[in-house]
Amino acid sequence: MNGSHSRELADFLRTRRARLRPQDVGLEPGPRRKVTGLRREELALLAGVSTDYYQRMEQGRDVRPSEEVLDVLARALDLDEDETRHLHALARAARNPEPVRRRVPERVPESTRRLLHTIGGPALVLGRHLDVLAWNALAGSLFGGLDQQPPHERNVLRALFHHPDAREVCPDWASSALEYIGMLRASVAADPDHPRAKELVGELSVRSEEFRRFWARHDVRERTRGRKHFAHPLVGELDLDWDAYPLPGGPGPVLIAYTAEPGGESAERLELLRGLLADPAPERAVSSERSGTRR
Repeated sequence: MNGSHSRELADFLRTRRARLRPQDVGLEPGPRRKVTGLRREELALLAGVSTDYYQRMEQGRDVRPSEEVLDVLARALDLDEDETRHLHALARAARNPEPVRRRVPERVPESTRRLLHTIGGPALVLGRHLDVLAWNALAGSLFGGLDQQPPHERNVLRALFHHPDAREVCPDWASSALEYIGMLRASVAADPDHPRAKELVGELSVRSEEFRRFWARHDVRERTRGRKHFAHPLVGELDLDWDAYPLPGGPGPVLIAYTAEPGGESAERLELLRGLLADPAPERAVSSERSGTRR
């Protein structure tokens, strides 16, 4: 098994096991437990595999579980759909690591940049490591200061943990941080050694104890839609729904579009913000392709 991939798989299994209590799966807790969550032998029993086999998986040793074994482990660990897909992705990557290939920069097509300005609400393009690759004026205002930031600093996770006003403009800061971290986990499963992933995780780990703690949870989320709460300094609070649309051409950048429920306060405030900006010129959309961002 590939070293980095097998460690990711081992750590994911270990954190999922640690969150389960014996009573959650119909077992008696018993006295003098020294471990958090289920013991390895308890989980192996629930999954119908040998303790030695499961222990080798958690140690990152050369074990190649079948799809069927992964499915029974997912049920024993009470994984949700996102976590189950992540488990299979990690195991596939560990069994059959892709050969090292040239990593090309993520690019935003010119047609997509034009599309951003035909969308009535805030919209942006996120790369697989949550770098902001392109945006329209409304999104730039909601996410604050994108035009003034160097390309390598335009990252939603970096902004959450480094921007001095992040907790004020993002009242649901903790849930947003966990959501984005889970999305990054899901995105890098097939390529945990990607230089951008290592650079970003390394920087945030050094500078933020909270990030280290959240990242160590190994939570994963493959969200395609959701709701985000903003506290904008000019128009006040907005509750916006968001949907993700993958760009053509395979895994990589996605377009995120934000909308407000018609007739509500958020829709009125979004319209007010649109009027205050009063500059929908196409050049407001900036992409890393033009800026020379390295990925």
